[in-house]
Amino acid sequence: MPLDSNTPLSTENVYLLCKTLCENGVADETGSDLFVVFISNEKKQVPLWHQKASSRADGIVLWDYHVICVQRKKESDSAEPLVWDLDSTLPFPSPLASYVSDTIQPSFQLFPEYQRFFRVVHAPLFFKHFASDRRHMKEPDGSWIAQPPPHQPIVAEDGVLHNLSEYIAMSSADTLASLDPETMREAISQKLGVLVSHTQLQDLFTKLP
Repeated sequence: MPLDSNTPLSTENVYLLCKTLCENGVADETGSDLFVVFISNEKKQVPLWHQKASSRADGIVLWDYHVICVQRKKESDSAEPLVWDLDSTLPFPSPLASYVSDTIQPSFQLFPEYQRFFRVVHAPLFFKHFASDRRHMKEPDGSWIAQPPPHQPIVAEDGVLHNLSEYIAMSSADTLASLDPETMREAISQKLGVLVSHTQLQDLFTKLP
């Protein structure tokens, strides 16, 4: 199984993707129907299938973390949430149910340390609070692992320069014990959103306020 670090700009790319969906009318202009989802675990090794970075037929990659966008249109409660994954070989976007089945493959038996956790952050809060000064793109000597893009690094509204590590820090102890409406409403209003297991992910998007 290929072991790969997340593409250095993946979080910035998802940030820009969400902004583009808002600007071109695919999503609500404030991003109220978008959620940024970080996928990782304590070991920082999460297997995902159908990834462009893989050289295998099944497309499996062992990421340290991965970031996607999920769209849930409020005006159409019956509509299937859509997954926008820039690194996937699946249709773009893909229905959440098929994405979970094909990319997460919950029926595949994994050792406990490889279980995936999902930090779901409401896009308006992500736009406000997320920051990255690209330090994760540098070698210990300060040289760039990959050439940075021309646009400026993302700075949070309160002036914070870097907090990516807060979003990808995940532990089974921090996952929601319940998806009841009150817990969901409180959790999703937090800067770092809500942490759920793969068995809770689809259910979460049916119960979001």
